[in-house]
Amino acid sequence: MGYIPEHALANLRKYAYKGVDKSLLSKYVLGPYWTWLVTLWPKWVAPNTITLSGLMMVLINFATLIYYDPDYLSERGGATDPPRWIYFTWAAGLFIYQSFDAIDGKQARRTGMAGPLGEMFDHGCDAINTTLEVILAGRALNLGRSWWTVASLAASLGCFYLTTWEEYHTGQLYLGTFSGPVEGIVMIIGIYVTTGFLGPTFWDTPTLTFLHLDNVEIITKYIPNKGLNEAAMAAGAVVLAYNIVTSYFNVYKAKVEAKEGPFRPLLHLLPFPITVALQVAWLSSPSFSRSFIVNSPLFMPFLCAWGLQFAHQVGRMILAHVTKEPFPWFDAMWIWSLIGAIDANLLRLIGRQPLIQHSPENVKIFIHLSLALSLISYTTFCAQVINEITNYLGIACFTVRKKDESGAWRRAASVDKIITNKKA
Repeated sequence: MGYIPEHALANLRKYAYKGVDKSLLSKYVLGPYWTWLVTLWPKWVAPNTITLSGLMMVLINFATLIYYDPDYLSERGGATDPPRWIYFTWAAGLFIYQSFDAIDGKQARRTGMAGPLGEMFDHGCDAINTTLEVILAGRALNLGRSWWTVASLAASLGCFYLTTWEEYHTGQLYLGTFSGPVEGIVMIIGIYVTTGFLGPTFWDTPTLTFLHLDNVEIITKYIPNKGLNEAAMAAGAVVLAYNIVTSYFNVYKAKVEAKEGPFRPLLHLLPFPITVALQVAWLSSPSFSRSFIVNSPLFMPFLCAWGLQFAHQVGRMILAHVTKEPFPWFDAMWIWSLIGAIDANLLRLIGRQPLIQHSPENVKIFIHLSLALSLISYTTFCAQVINEITNYLGIACFTVRKKDESGAWRRAASVDKIITNKKA
């Protein structure tokens, strides 16, 4: 069975990217740099190759965390800080990722390869990057394995889900004055650089003390003197609330202009809190201890499995967008997460021990199996969708080639010229 129904394939040819970028940083600072950067790439390099190269930088960053901070995956939980220079490489890798992510669309237009496949590929890489950066940024902020990291992941994935939901209902991608792909990434790069200079423990500094406001009674009376890292989490919650309001405003406006019901799209937000509730219920199970998984080496595999399931969920949303198909309400991996959450909470629900996760060793096996199944599910989705789109449109994924009307493979730009000449 394919992911794209036969009747929806024709909609792939109707797809056209639409986007709005209101970021001042993008317009006046990064935009000119991106415009210059794309000219350095030969036109024989496919845009998806650039996108994948950017994701590889993030994967290398993630690999250095595992290699230079093995305690993060041990019972000690990051008791030993990795070398300071690692954080500078994380900043460089993320900056490269952002740069490549920004120019892949420009390269697509230069090479005549713009289309729904690039949209799918770009969003897929962004979804993976979101989870990995939360883990890396959590380590840089000295949050490590904690509920703060869980909250950060939920908020970050929530912002990504909102953007995808908004694009599905409005038909275009909105990047506001403060967006994750621009300002959000720049802020994380700043965190990495600061940690490189001052170390992760710097972020434990009480915020009011850092601002020299800890002696101002009217402020200390109402504002707790929490660490800079916790203040950053509070700021993230404000950003999420702002994104919810602005995203719905854009959807409401689009639906009113289209003379459609502006409130029904709100129902399509429900799948995300459902998935978050399942994961949090699993993490907060009373078996062994309330934070057993959070405080164990299983924390990273659990978050990675969650991130892969999320990437599959938003991937299907983008696919529905480019094929003009109904909104995907359900994801099969929910069943697995539901089993994990219910089993772990049997003590709380019916007063008996879990049937599957009844020992630390069984919990370890089950979570690693969750990671494996999530990876298989997502990679299968990616491979199959790429295969269906490339076969129908007659294009390649990682090379600048198209099939002309005779079925022969040619450079994309050459095909565009052939078709233009025939129409003329």
